[in-house]
Amino acid sequence: MSQTPKITTLGCRLNAYESEAMRALAEDANVGDAVIVNTCAVTAEAVRKSRQEIRRLHRENPTSKVIVTGCAAQIDPDSFAQMPEVNAVIGNNEKMQPATWSTMAGDLIGDTEKVKVDDIMSVTETAGHLIDGFATRARAYVQVQNGCDHRCTFCIIPFGRGNSRSVPAGVVIEQIKRLVDKGYNEVVLTGVDLTSWGADLPSAPKLGDLVMRILKLVPDLPRLRISSIDSIEVDENLLTAIATESRLMPHLHLSLQHGDDLILKRMKRRHLRDDAIAFCETARKLRPNITFGSDIIAGFPTETEAHFANSLKLVEECNLTWLHVFPYSSREGTPAAKMPAVKGPDIKHRAAKLRALGSQKVAAHLKAQYGKTHAILMENPSMGRTEQFTEVVFSTPQAEGCIISAKIIGMRNQQLVA
Repeated sequence: MSQTPKITTLGCRLNAYESEAMRALAEDANVGDAVIVNTCAVTAEAVRKSRQEIRRLHRENPTSKVIVTGCAAQIDPDSFAQMPEVNAVIGNNEKMQPATWSTMAGDLIGDTEKVKVDDIMSVTETAGHLIDGFATRARAYVQVQNGCDHRCTFCIIPFGRGNSRSVPAGVVIEQIKRLVDKGYNEVVLTGVDLTSWGADLPSAPKLGDLVMRILKLVPDLPRLRISSIDSIEVDENLLTAIATESRLMPHLHLSLQHGDDLILKRMKRRHLRDDAIAFCETARKLRPNITFGSDIIAGFPTETEAHFANSLKLVEECNLTWLHVFPYSSREGTPAAKMPAVKGPDIKHRAAKLRALGSQKVAAHLKAQYGKTHAILMENPSMGRTEQFTEVVFSTPQAEGCIISAKIIGMRNQQLVA
């Protein structure tokens, strides 16, 4: 019986999706006894953790081939190739090609070049890889877009992912139909810059067009969720879907990054704080039960206490519930790395303040759910999530992957109790 490669995923949901595609490609190619590390490069800390994970996996699997891929490997392949634990480094485009994995099979890896990483900026298509399922039976992720055409001053990811490119709507719908046939009750659309979907396709459709088509053409899909979006790029059809389509989940994760206009300009973001506030107000009027998450960076270069105070105010003015707080981490090769830095202790203190405010917002959201009945998608026998993505725990086992209706009777830590 052939061995199945082990895959470790760091970073974003798109990486998780691609790891599942790689699992299928590696198994089809009979890669065998191998450890595949799908790295992240979003911060210097993410790269450090990727290296740490490679060393740990090699210690635990000393006879296995170690194959490294992902954004960190794409951006700096030679440094990973120089690690004694690593047998092969493959790029973000190459990792999705069957031919790449056939060269990794058996003992062939010793006969191939150690680094297989081409220029990601030359890639013009994103294939819609069909995935039968994930380790969990709860939800599936569908990649509809990859890459980014924007150049935020703190972000290295375009150099790991390339320029924006979209999966055609027909391919996306085919995959979602296949997942629904497999029994999935929730599908999440994912990408690097999701709201840029369609710009490179004929007639340049928008993300809202894709959402409406999915909901129309896959009527048996109970729940559709969209991952992180750029609110300034939200189109009219997406707003219509938020207002009228109950199967589109009332939870949006917004890429806001900061609450001060000057810092937003220095980040080279495309929105101002008033744009973010206006979008949240509009979406909440259209869908009163909607909740928002957001990425916010603390301690971006040149940030003063007054600038930071505007980020704290934005959390309140947008009524954000789920905060992903990032202490600024200088990333070599980005314009922000050359800007005057904020002192480390100040960054740490500001991040802690944001996280504390985030905890307060979650607690207020949880308290507001007391006595309400929610439709909950079970991720495992004891925990599921509401439509607003809130975790709910149960004392008696429930059927994994099913959507059940339950009344909220309390809260525990940052979870609801049903």
